[in-house]
Amino acid sequence: MKTIDELLADGVGGQRVFVRADLNVPLESGAETVKISDDGRIRAVLPTVKALAEAGARVVVASHLGRPKGAPDPAFSLASAAARLGELLGADVAFATDTVGESARSTVAGLADGQVAVIENLRFNAGETSKDDAERGAFADRLAELADLYVGDGFGAVHRKHASVFDLPARLPHAAGYLIATEVAVLKKLTEDVKRPYVVALGGAKVSDKLAVIDQLLGKADRLLIGGGMAYTFLKAKGYEIGKSLLQEDQIPAVVEYIERAEKNGVELVLPVDTLVATGFPDLKTKAPADYENVDADKIPADKEGLDIGPESRELFASKITDAETVFWNGPMGVFEHPDYAGGTTALAQALLDSKGFTVVGGGDSAAAVRTLGFDESKFGHISTGGGASLEYLEGKTLPGLAALED
Repeated sequence: MKTIDELLADGVGGQRVFVRADLNVPLESGAETVKISDDGRIRAVLPTVKALAEAGARVVVASHLGRPKGAPDPAFSLASAAARLGELLGADVAFATDTVGESARSTVAGLADGQVAVIENLRFNAGETSKDDAERGAFADRLAELADLYVGDGFGAVHRKHASVFDLPARLPHAAGYLIATEVAVLKKLTEDVKRPYVVALGGAKVSDKLAVIDQLLGKADRLLIGGGMAYTFLKAKGYEIGKSLLQEDQIPAVVEYIERAEKNGVELVLPVDTLVATGFPDLKTKAPADYENVDADKIPADKEGLDIGPESRELFASKITDAETVFWNGPMGVFEHPDYAGGTTALAQALLDSKGFTVVGGGDSAAAVRTLGFDESKFGHISTGGGASLEYLEGKTLPGLAALED
């Protein structure tokens, strides 16, 4: 995989460099403005954009945002992300109001050496996500007309076989940006040269989202800590009463098998021993105090649902991380967006900070939780920008966006 440093050494002055970034940031719409609630992904691509601009390239940044239906939708415009990128760069960033149309062509043509432009949301064009190779390729052809070189730096999208991720690199000289190079180096530490004890903490809502990675980790990790909504399917599989807690009943057979395999393989599988429960989901807008209680994880009342791991579970999980040399965490331990149910996720994040091992926060909601709960990001070993991409890498899958850069 050619690196951006090699590209810079060859010289990029005056050349149009297409940077496939991941500016898929969460937006909050107010009465008059659109606010970015977490700009972590924009900040993550800064080193690559800055290096190219300072080397005299004409930088064309492209990304998706959300899931528009293959047509323009103002709710998913990248205009606010482009404005934030300009603020972080301390320079004007031009914005094209389409992807490959007149605005994109004229905006790119108007760039001087060292200037940066952002083109509109790539998913406003159906060709970006099409499963038809010809349709995707046709869109990639038009994107290629905007550039001389390609730099892949949108790690959060490398598991997608999309035009700008997979097809476009085949049409231009290409290299990996700093973010992708860093992410891949970190993931290799979790798969190829792992320092032990190796502890993996998984949370989030659905067991089905994590089944494949659990399957892989049962042969690699020393301990698996299971929290969040997915834990209740594990508790149900052990025969416990879980009340109205989140349950994927169709996944119980697979979970039973994983519990048995963990014991057979000598992998310590750690589940919550207590949980905070309530009769309803909390109000995440007003964040009004919730009426909850803490109960044993095997005695959840029939009319209540679990919303966070309890105090004993927090201590238990933290104790399992204390001696770890490598820790990977993906998925919150509860409904961290509400202060009454943020304790489990807070405790887990703090346990990673207290660990003397190499700690990786696996993107997505986990990364958002770290920032929302006020932790110093620099204190973690690495915070990934791509939860789904990280998990698929750990599953052993070939990621299209990385494969496209590896020739």
